[in-house]
Amino acid sequence: MTLIADAPALPTDPAPDAPGSTRRRPRLPRRRRGEGRPPMAAAITSRRDRIVVYLVLGVLGVLWAFPMYAAIRKSLAVHGLRNYTSLISDPVGGISIPQTYLNSFIVGFLHATLVLAIAVPAGYAFSVLRWRGRELAFSLSLLFLAVPAAAMIVPVYRISNQAGLFDTYLGVALPEAVITVPFGVLLMRNFGRNVPASLVEAARVDGAGHVAVFRHLFLPLCRPALVNLIVLCFIWSIQDFMWPSIFIRERGMQTAAQAVLSLNTGLGASPTDIARYNASLVVLAIPATVIVLLGMRFLVSGLTSGGVKE
Repeated sequence: MTLIADAPALPTDPAPDAPGSTRRRPRLPRRRRGEGRPPMAAAITSRRDRIVVYLVLGVLGVLWAFPMYAAIRKSLAVHGLRNYTSLISDPVGGISIPQTYLNSFIVGFLHATLVLAIAVPAGYAFSVLRWRGRELAFSLSLLFLAVPAAAMIVPVYRISNQAGLFDTYLGVALPEAVITVPFGVLLMRNFGRNVPASLVEAARVDGAGHVAVFRHLFLPLCRPALVNLIVLCFIWSIQDFMWPSIFIRERGMQTAAQAVLSLNTGLGASPTDIARYNASLVVLAIPATVIVLLGMRFLVSGLTSGGVKE
């Protein structure tokens, strides 16, 4: 029998962690401080800071909820829940609460439609397109945020009177949209800057035009900002009192904000009337509260868009 000698062992590289090893382990990229965390996490680092923030938020929450608690308590003081049902079955001073809901939602729908029709394409132009004078035009559009609504009352009143927009939903929605458009442009532009440029370039290479990029790429990626803007438009329309008071005179077209004042003047000072008035305040606050709760996550993501640069 012939014995075959074992083949010499091939030299192997020492283990990376061996004492005599000269091989270096690959260095991983250092994670930046605060990366992957919420924006406020970088500012609130210690436990004491978090306790102070939560304490302040708790105090503010109590202060905000106290008027609503007082209104609910006074609304149930006399006749209980009958004060709420009577608002629907027995309108006060010819004012129907469901009709005020409908009027506010119609104005809010027109308000949101006008703002989206202008702010969304403008946000695409200011964030995706490259053209001379873009930053200057964007800065000029932001100047309208500094114009107070009270300064527009006289010119808007004269224009609306000549256009015959009194006692119309569009007459209220137009000035509201004019005030909201600069904010909508700012919101959509900040969110549009988060759209990866590589996706836009790939779509352009594949032959997609700007209309196709806007429709199939920009709008789906900016959906949180769109919902955020729609929610804010509805909330501001429901809470707006100035423009409806100027352009709406018919009781049947009054909005929810106008109904608060009308109910106050239409009800007396008896305990029953005071309870019904507080019940009307609670009922008129429900739509805005429901809209905020349904769109809360879109509100947060939309308002913080563009706040952290990748």
